[in-house]
Amino acid sequence: MESLEPYILNPLIPGGLLLAAFAFWRYFWFYRNPKRTPPGGEGILSPADGKIVYVRRVRSREPILSTKLKRSIVLSDLIREDLDGEKILIGVFMSPFNVHVNRAPMSGTVESVRHYPAIHKNHNMGSMHWRTLLGLFPFHERSPHLITNERTVTLIRGSFCEENVFCYVNQIAGGSVRGIETFIRRGTALNKGDLLGRITIGSQVDTVISWKPTMRICVHPGMKVRAGESVFVRPLPQHPILEEKK
Repeated sequence: MESLEPYILNPLIPGGLLLAAFAFWRYFWFYRNPKRTPPGGEGILSPADGKIVYVRRVRSREPILSTKLKRSIVLSDLIREDLDGEKILIGVFMSPFNVHVNRAPMSGTVESVRHYPAIHKNHNMGSMHWRTLLGLFPFHERSPHLITNERTVTLIRGSFCEENVFCYVNQIAGGSVRGIETFIRRGTALNKGDLLGRITIGSQVDTVISWKPTMRICVHPGMKVRAGESVFVRPLPQHPILEEKK
């Protein structure tokens, strides 16, 4: 009599391969930390791998985004602080397949690291994931996580073209995130590209930079960026510092 064993085992093989692939991604590939080489010269870098979802020049109480409920979002909703003066806001969405290690966008000193729990609960980022994947603008539509989700906000003070500037790095957790790891603390001296922390699974990182007339924004929504290498802001070409170096 013919054995039934091959017919019993064969259907298990695809499932086993899928399970092995998931385990490789979840417990090895996801935690990869590839070497990055920051470019030389003046410039503020991306703190995260992923896709640019918004770029704004805004003031503290100026509405910048809106959710599906048409609620206006201001900077204090994102970083939980009221700020004066004009700022640059750049958001990067990290899919589950991006490198999730975050890096310092500029050299300087860590002034503060503040963690804020979710408001009620963490919402998933499914809408932003599909909108970035399909190229549907605006990418932030139907994204309540911008207001509600757990986040860690790191303030770095440094300089740009010999002027003092500050930079907030806002790590926003996704719906299934188990926590935000922080590798630095208040008083840590950083070089641009140094490790800041990591967020588990899909997530988002906002960068808020104090605006200076010497700055030129180099990114736009839809661009793919790499932590510690892609340049967010450069000096204007006619800036005296650049002219002296020619």
